[in-house]
This record gives sequence, C-alpha cells and structure tokens, in this order.
Amino acid sequence: MPDVDLAHDAVVVTHRHPDHFDDAAKAELDADVPLFCRPAEAEAFVEDGFTDLRPVEETASFDGVTLHRTPGRHGHGELADQMGPVSGFVFEGDETLYLAGDTVWYEPVAETLTEHDPDAVVLNGGAARFNQGEPITMGVGDVTAVREATDAAVAVVHMEVINHCLLSREELRAETADVLVPEDGERIGF
Repeated sequence: MPDVDLAHDAVVVTHRHPDHFDDAAKAELDADVPLFCRPAEAEAFVEDGFTDLRPVEETASFDGVTLHRTPGRHGHGELADQMGPVSGFVFEGDETLYLAGDTVWYEPVAETLTEHDPDAVVLNGGAARFNQGEPITMGVGDVTAVREATDAAVAVVHMEVINHCLLSREELRAETADVLVPEDGERIGF
C-alpha cells in the first residue's frame, strides 16, 4: 500500500465494517477530532476512545460544509439485511460531493443524485460478493446506472481492496465510459 498523508481535521465513517474502520484506523486517527457517523454506531466509537462524536441523523455542519447522511443498501435481498445498515454522505459547500458508501444501485441512490445534483460522485466498486448471492458493492451495471443518471464527475474506489472484490480496475475501465478509476494512492481532481 502506498504511503498516504493521514492528516485530518474530521473523520466521516459510513459504517463500521472492518474494511472501513479497523484497528489501524483506531490507532492512527486522532481521538479528539470530530467523527461523523450513523447515530446507531456512536456508542461504539465512544467505547473506542473517540471524544468528539457527531452522529448524523439527517444533516450536520462542519467548517462551512453541510453533511447530509444518505441511505445505502449493502447488497440485495436477504443478504443486504444481513449486512446491516450503511450510509453515504453528501458534502455540500461551494461544490457538492456525493460519497455513496457501500451500496448498490437502487432507487434511493437515484433520488440522492436528483435531490442534491452533485458536482462529483465517489462510488465504492469492485462488485464484492460472497460465495452465494449478488454483489454487495457496485459492479459495472451499477456504475453505468449512476453514470447515466448524473452529469457529475464519477470516480470509483474500493477496488481490489479485499479478496471478495471480483471486478478489477482494468475490467471496469474497459466496460464503462467517462468514469475515473484511480489506482491505490492516486490523487484525482474533479
């Protein structure tokens, strides 16, 4: 993994699955900076030693940016229920960024794009899946649906990060158009 500058003035956590928040995150993050999260997960962060919890029911503000918590569905059918609740966030300031989180394409994602009309969208891709069932993160069809639903810049991350992400960057680039798919550690601008 490339070296990454971890300087931060706030932290946003979409959900507490270990590929999003793990022991390394607990060790590296400053416990006293604002941490925005789902209300149901706030107590777990307090138990981890974080002192400035900012649970987001619907909206919150920080340093001139309004955060809107958005719904997500981490898979399909019963598997999505088993994966538990997840969130995305829209960051609204001079420009608007939609961080979709671990979700697949479904009506609330379309509604978020329509309601917030973001300038940029970041999707978690990889088409992660288990031995049975459909993907639990966005695959080619999901990314294509987002691309068709918005004129925003679209970037897909969370690729090849865990062993059950079966869709490669190369495949996604080949099968989609006008989508940014950065390498690990690569910085992109919108």
